[in-house]
Amino acid sequence: MFRDIGQMVILAWRTLCALPLSFRHLRKVIDQFYEIGNASLLMACILSLFIGGVLALQTGPIMVERGLSAVVGSVVGLSLCKELAPVMMAVLIAGRIGSAMAAEIGSMAVYQEIDALRTMNIDPIHYLVLPRVIAVSIALPCLVVFSILVGWVGGGIVSSANADIAVPWQAYFSSLSRVVDNWAVLNGLTKSFVFALVIGIVSCHQGLNTIGGPRGIGRSVTKAVVNSIVLILIVDYFLTRLLLQLDF
Repeated sequence: MFRDIGQMVILAWRTLCALPLSFRHLRKVIDQFYEIGNASLLMACILSLFIGGVLALQTGPIMVERGLSAVVGSVVGLSLCKELAPVMMAVLIAGRIGSAMAAEIGSMAVYQEIDALRTMNIDPIHYLVLPRVIAVSIALPCLVVFSILVGWVGGGIVSSANADIAVPWQAYFSSLSRVVDNWAVLNGLTKSFVFALVIGIVSCHQGLNTIGGPRGIGRSVTKAVVNSIVLILIVDYFLTRLLLQLDF
């Protein structure tokens, strides 16, 4: 475990040092960004719509019973901005895109294509890791913004249509706008950017260290997804504590 952590830290540092060279791989960054965003947009929409609806369905009746129907929009809005949208989108991207990164790079490692790159004096980190990390670091915050908006709409639909809540559409968004400010959205975007770095580095690290043929590729994909999700939840705790201290 400590060896893997050390290797991931070194990989992250070498990727950071290679950032000035990113313009050379702009086409690969755009291709990766399109693949991540286009492939995940429909799933993000469905997931966010129902997360917002379930959140309103769970909290709405309790708030109405206690005479707090005016805060249903605030609860849904803040929960989606600060926690649910960044974490759920990160888990979605880790499962869908992180596994694809690990499988693609892992197959290249198994079939000695990465050794061929080194033979041609091409750094695999510059050619394979850097475009993927940049693309996922841009795509995930964009998906989180989209997820927040769709989740708000889902919560509003359930709040206005459900007889146990019966909060009008206008009252729902009025409550939401009074509490959700730019800092709440920035909170979620900050988390999503850090989660994207975690997914990119972990997935590429597992791909580069794949050995053992097709069975090894399967192990690398599994470890990439599991390790990414575990690290996302651990990092989420520390980021939440830090951002709560900065929120005055």
